[in-house]
Amino acid sequence: MAVPKFKMSRARTRSRRANWKASNADLQQVTVRGRTTAVPRRLAKAYQRGLLQIDD
Repeated sequence: MAVPKFKMSRARTRSRRANWKASNADLQQVTVRGRTTAVPRRLAKAYQRGLLQIDD
């Protein structure tokens, strides 16, 4: 595990944290009952198996 060798200032810490960005989920086209919609890739099989319903 990385161990800091010097104390990091509050401003430096907060500016580093502020630059972190979450990425959007990858969407995959899924056709269920004749309707095609984009859903997150990790949920595609659940929609195809009928475990999740596509809302209107």
